[in-house]
Amino acid sequence: MTNEQHGADAVEPSNNSTDENATANAAGTSTSTAASGILETAGAHAPVLDEATPDITDEGNRTDLTRKTFADFGVEPEICDALSAKGITHPFPIQALTLPVALEGQDIIGQAKTGTGKTLGFGIPLLMDTLGPGEEGWDEDPASGSPQALVILPTRELAKQVAEELSTAAARRTVRIVQVYGGRAYEPQIEDLERGAEVVVGTPGRLIDLMDRGVLDLAHVTTVVLDEADEMLDLGFLPDVEKILARTRTDRHTMLFSATMPGAVVALARRYMTRPTHIRAQDPGDEGMTVQTVQQVVYRTHSMNKVEVVSRILQAEGRGRTIIFARTKRTAARVADDLRTRGFAPAALHGDLGQGAREQALRAFRNGKVDVLVATDVAARGIDVDDVTHVINYQCPEDEKIYVHRIGRTGRAGNSGTAVTFVDWDDVPRWRIIAKALGLPIEEPVETYHTSKHLFSDLSIPEKVTGRLPRHKRTLEGLDAEEIEDLGETGRHGRKQPGRRGGRGGRDGNSQRGRGSRDTKRGERSRSRRSADDEAKPRRKRTRKRTRGGRPVDGSAGEQA
Repeated sequence: MTNEQHGADAVEPSNNSTDENATANAAGTSTSTAASGILETAGAHAPVLDEATPDITDEGNRTDLTRKTFADFGVEPEICDALSAKGITHPFPIQALTLPVALEGQDIIGQAKTGTGKTLGFGIPLLMDTLGPGEEGWDEDPASGSPQALVILPTRELAKQVAEELSTAAARRTVRIVQVYGGRAYEPQIEDLERGAEVVVGTPGRLIDLMDRGVLDLAHVTTVVLDEADEMLDLGFLPDVEKILARTRTDRHTMLFSATMPGAVVALARRYMTRPTHIRAQDPGDEGMTVQTVQQVVYRTHSMNKVEVVSRILQAEGRGRTIIFARTKRTAARVADDLRTRGFAPAALHGDLGQGAREQALRAFRNGKVDVLVATDVAARGIDVDDVTHVINYQCPEDEKIYVHRIGRTGRAGNSGTAVTFVDWDDVPRWRIIAKALGLPIEEPVETYHTSKHLFSDLSIPEKVTGRLPRHKRTLEGLDAEEIEDLGETGRHGRKQPGRRGGRGGRDGNSQRGRGSRDTKRGERSRSRRSADDEAKPRRKRTRKRTRGGRPVDGSAGEQA
């Protein structure tokens, strides 16, 4: 199996993955409302593993943190202005804790629940340590045109999301950010890298494929970010991540972010990081694995009645964007079809869809053309939409980690949300294990049908709603209103093996023909554009901030021992 096939096939997490250490993060006490399936956690304690004791937390100083602006932390004006234009002026706690340490060049282990804003926490220091074309010092920098920063993520959707957030922060800089991940054709990504890229954001499988083809050189990378490290571990990407890190400088600045801290992630940090500072952000009074602002409701339901129950939940008062999670691709597709026939505006997102169709579904969801996304766990880490009000676990998660990451799609960025979990009769033993691991109080879910009174009272559903959305409320355009892109996808049939001689986008044979002249013309155009820019405005002097413990760092490219 090639790395590209590995990356494409492993995007959907295995249902059999377990984490013996996860239970160490979720001990505590809780109270329950016995008459319904509502869970109310009360200060569940989540001790960190002994191997990774936190050095910095936000306990007791949250007000001070959120009062400061990005400029107060020394973030450069161009980035502050770009964020301010999007209404982002005050950092979230994980960002406020990370910035002072990261801007000094210290290695970081960042631990925070999903949806707390980790991207800007590592993205701002990464961008400030990167020079773009036309900026003072870029022409003299030996890394000019080569990647200076690398962000490694487990899924395609997450890679796309992080690249877009970095582009927002770098909107007033000339830094070039390139996305590389499976499911898309090689040629456009190769061309982007050959034109020059300062920041590369990608998944392990495609990164290694491009390294093996000789088009991705990591010798000048000075900043490496490992995001969602625990998920990469679950998907079996650890050997790939180690291979990638071995191709970067030994004195790189490394930042690792993970929602949980299993032993294998701690071992990875010990091997590839230098005296890292462990930063942990949490909600006041909430040290459990789940977010305090999420109302958790658990029902024991019959498989033949689930769609009826879902149809009523989707008509609850205040219901906005909703994500429904299923364990299998077939179930996700069927539920989306059933809801469509009932008048709702759903889109399916699962591994049987091509990358173009998956991105179409996500765009339609973000753009408000559909308001229900029916997804397998491929989406559990790749959707960053702040105003998701409801998450429905149509099928019980396999373990507590999947549960945490599913319901983490709501209650993001300080908002409140509702998470509803359906437990089949056969899944009751599995749910008991999940509830015990997370310190949740209800081990016996309440038996619930679409006529149950507590369903309507728990979730603020009007009493007279039926299993179909009234015609006057069918106002959304639907999935077909969002165009699907032709991505030149790498499919399962007739796919070229990486590096095969004569394959499209290969690095040998006739694929090299005419490249020299194209590169020459491209270089001439690039120089002419820079000359025009220089005449239009004076260049601002910019220096790279390579420090270790506040002291400048001198290092050369080399392989990790």
